[in-house]
Amino acid sequence: MAARLGVLVLPGGTDYSYKPFSPLQNSALRMYPFTWSLKARFGSAVDVEQVRYRVYGWNGGQASPMWHARAALDSVARRNPGAPIAVIGHSMGGRVAAQLGADRRVLGVLGLAPWWQFADWREINGGAKVLALHGSADTVTYARRTAKGIAELRERGVDATYVEVPGGGHAMLDHIATWQGSALGFVDDLLRDVR
Repeated sequence: MAARLGVLVLPGGTDYSYKPFSPLQNSALRMYPFTWSLKARFGSAVDVEQVRYRVYGWNGGQASPMWHARAALDSVARRNPGAPIAVIGHSMGGRVAAQLGADRRVLGVLGLAPWWQFADWREINGGAKVLALHGSADTVTYARRTAKGIAELRERGVDATYVEVPGGGHAMLDHIATWQGSALGFVDDLLRDVR
């Protein structure tokens, strides 16, 4: 039976690096609890895949992770014909999620401390539900840019919400229940929307 919702979990990375992406690097390890908790909570109602990129960096105009992310989006869509898709990304993965959000098959975009300083939120299709969380103590990506992006999306009429995590850092190793709970709640809401 096909899932009612496809979910892509998108790890972070860095600005420039051709170092091969490893499933054991910190950015990948950080996202496994999200992947596992979604599978455990929602079972066959979701088809969850944690994406692996070829290299660790975005690499300017090459946008290195996007080829693998788009291939994963197409793959989950083939496995679940007609099912909407949610994308959940941390840091650089949040940038990937926003870029994937241009695709009308994407019903939901969850950005966790997203790397949106290049106005990537402008790529998200107007029919998607968007939630972004950012820690107030994040010194790697910028909470004010995330808040600006959500405000701009709301002005466009997009269902978009910004949540500040007081004292939260970039690595999501604090306020774990808030970060994890956001993903579970977001997917639960999307599943209710598609019923």
